[in-house]
Amino acid sequence: MSVSVPGEIAAFLGAGTPAEWTGAAVRSLDDLLIDHANCEKKAASTALALMFRYEGQADLVHRMSRLAREELRHFEQVQGILSERGIAWRRLEASRYARGLREHVRQGGPERLVDLLVIGAFIEARSCERFALVAPMLDKDLGRFYRGLLASEARHFEQYLALARSRDPAGVDERVRVFRAVENRLATAPDTLLRFHSGPPASGGA
Repeated sequence: MSVSVPGEIAAFLGAGTPAEWTGAAVRSLDDLLIDHANCEKKAASTALALMFRYEGQADLVHRMSRLAREELRHFEQVQGILSERGIAWRRLEASRYARGLREHVRQGGPERLVDLLVIGAFIEARSCERFALVAPMLDKDLGRFYRGLLASEARHFEQYLALARSRDPAGVDERVRVFRAVENRLATAPDTLLRFHSGPPASGGA
């Protein structure tokens, strides 16, 4: 069953995932699933960190609390899939993606929060796009699972972007443009690691 990348997600991202990444990801499914579980843990951790750092901002705390619970539920679901398929947990080196985005965050004040929220929107949007890309290439059960995650990732993208816009209505579009250029390079340029948010494998990679 084909799955379409939501139009607003594709427009926000700008550059689509190269076909080389999709093919390599399906061939390295064990690593993809383990890294997916790591991504869900990190997403929950990020939401909790924002709750603690900006605890006086009630709208953000409410959204992040709900998001953290949902990300942890997804983590538990991926853990269950790993167990069912007999895939042993192992530590994987993190990709360059999140680190590369955070290198461009402004330091201090409300500007830092806006940038972190914009980064959150890009991470969720890229996740949504890649779920849509891999779902048709997987077995029936796993494909159904990934199709089921599309709506939640799209919703998380919208929530992060709305929170950023509410804090800097005039300036957020420029920050989106800045981070889009960085994100597109990280997601499409050849990469030494194959991870859920990596670029396609460099020559000699997975």
